[in-house]
Amino acid sequence: MKRLSFVLVFGFFVTSGYGWGVTGHRATGLIAERLLTKKAKKKIAQILQGESIAMVSTWMDEIRSDSTYNYTTDWHWTTIPDGGRYEDVEANPDGKVVMMIEKITQDLKSGKLSPTEERNLLRMLIHMVGDIHQPLHVGKPGDRGGNDIKVKWFRTDSNLHRVWDSDMIDDTRLSYTELADALGKPGKNQISQWQASNVRDWAMESVSFRKQVYDIGQGNLGYQYSFHYFSIAKTRMLQAGVRLAGLLNHIYG
Repeated sequence: MKRLSFVLVFGFFVTSGYGWGVTGHRATGLIAERLLTKKAKKKIAQILQGESIAMVSTWMDEIRSDSTYNYTTDWHWTTIPDGGRYEDVEANPDGKVVMMIEKITQDLKSGKLSPTEERNLLRMLIHMVGDIHQPLHVGKPGDRGGNDIKVKWFRTDSNLHRVWDSDMIDDTRLSYTELADALGKPGKNQISQWQASNVRDWAMESVSFRKQVYDIGQGNLGYQYSFHYFSIAKTRMLQAGVRLAGLLNHIYG
């Protein structure tokens, strides 16, 4: 069956794509910017030297080609087995996103960093809050966060991790500003509820979507998979933006 040019899925026009890597991260950054206190916004603008949170949100991926930052390779993710808790695996040397969000938050709040250190750590924190909300960045043992699960995305070779990182979001054909608008504006009560949770809660929330994420049948994914599960990605990006704002207001606001 020939693929249609556009189809409406959960309010988005869907085609083919790439995603949480750039568009999704920047959308969460923009959502966070809109929820900052004036004090936090002013301080962050100084630290980032005028760059927006949205634009620096992808910096941690961009530096992967620079061996200077090889030590951050395992900061994007963690591994929690089915039925496990983060506390059971927090010493896991192969995935440090939870512990690094906690540590960097403390370091930034200390006020003891050089301008360069603070700028770099802030950019990393912004990115990692987005990462931990992507369900496959809190993976299960054995398949590298879905990277080893080969699938077809509209008959094109892909893998399950890429579907969640990229394919579904890019298929919206939305810019990051359009995506941020399309994700909606949570009410005050919802914002308060989401911001009351902590980073370990965020990790366990990602685990809670595992059954849906791995519901791939024979691995031929497309409209039906997006219809059923893209709503999860939308909620997670919105939560990431709201919680990032809460974290930054806590540090700088």
